[in-house]
Amino acid sequence: MPPKTYAPMPPLHISAQFDSGAIEVISLADPGDIQLRIRKDTAAEFAQWFHFSLQGAQDVPVVLKFMNAAACAYPKGWENYRVVASHDRQHWFRIDTTFDGRVMAARTTPRTQCMYFAYFEPYSYEQHLDLLAMAAGSEYVVQQRLGETLQGRDMALLRITSPQSVVPEEQRKKVWLIARQHPGESMAEWFAEGFLERLLDPDDSVSRILRERCVLYVVPNMNPDGAVLGNLRTNAAGANLNREWLEPTRERSPEVFWVRQKMLETGVDVCLDAHGDEGLPYNFVAGSEGNPGYNAHIAAQESAFKTTWIANCPDFQDQFNYGLREPGQANPTLATNWVAQQFNCLALTIEMPFKDNAMLPDAVTAWSGERSKKLGASVLQPLLALL
Repeated sequence: MPPKTYAPMPPLHISAQFDSGAIEVISLADPGDIQLRIRKDTAAEFAQWFHFSLQGAQDVPVVLKFMNAAACAYPKGWENYRVVASHDRQHWFRIDTTFDGRVMAARTTPRTQCMYFAYFEPYSYEQHLDLLAMAAGSEYVVQQRLGETLQGRDMALLRITSPQSVVPEEQRKKVWLIARQHPGESMAEWFAEGFLERLLDPDDSVSRILRERCVLYVVPNMNPDGAVLGNLRTNAAGANLNREWLEPTRERSPEVFWVRQKMLETGVDVCLDAHGDEGLPYNFVAGSEGNPGYNAHIAAQESAFKTTWIANCPDFQDQFNYGLREPGQANPTLATNWVAQQFNCLALTIEMPFKDNAMLPDAVTAWSGERSKKLGASVLQPLLALL
């Protein structure tokens, strides 16, 4: 009887040539010692986001070593962090990850010929377009093109209200949600998806009242160029959009320019800006208390918002956050501070973790896209309380 033969293993290969792909390969000879470098943003020095596939390692234990982890933008973000992985790009889970203060190492055994890895569960440009199409199919939605990015992508806005509302439009509250100014913070667009799905549900009583009493403006992706390029914090020109709100330009930060122009046209009564935080393993908000225009009315609104959210969503808390800015010490170039000062209104930055919610940890997924969606849906309750 002839000896059994086995097909040779294909050579190892790493690819990042796809939407939001980003990694640099140093060494790929040994599956137990794959050495990688986290790539900088395309036109800036920020390095933290990665997204790539590994081919040819089915049933072989692999160790992925991120050799420049300590030199990344937020090295403390690697402490107690676990890499996100998937075999089918639909179901993402966390894998064993360690950080020794210098190198981050992730260990797994792929069960298919191609396995994907990312800093956080990706939200692709195709998903973004699908989300816009889903929303635009609702009778409550008008999709508007505000302008274009530096690479020619549309800056899309969803205007949402009830066409049957008996409340005159000029009396309806103007509520804004913007998400993903920092493109690597993909949990922000997952948040926007959950927000939209609930808001457009005709059978949801909270959403129904919001649609009747408000005009809601949603920008699900403030930075489509940066997202496709695989950047952490910047657009195609290397601009950190959340530092451009005081004087945006069409040459450097058209994304902010177009959205800010529309806000000045419509007015703003409440603004939420969805983000992700590398270090803190909690969901929390940051306000505009450092603004010169911060007052007792805004403080009372902020307190009511947070109290209602805590009461209705165990994933949200207000114990762990950035702390309070001293009066007059706010950075006016941030969206939350500029909007609050310009419109004398409540504006909040919503932060979600790249790691996990330490108050309600999940051993398999940690903080995830689905949990971000649930949080986005839950924020409608405190918005209703403000009415």
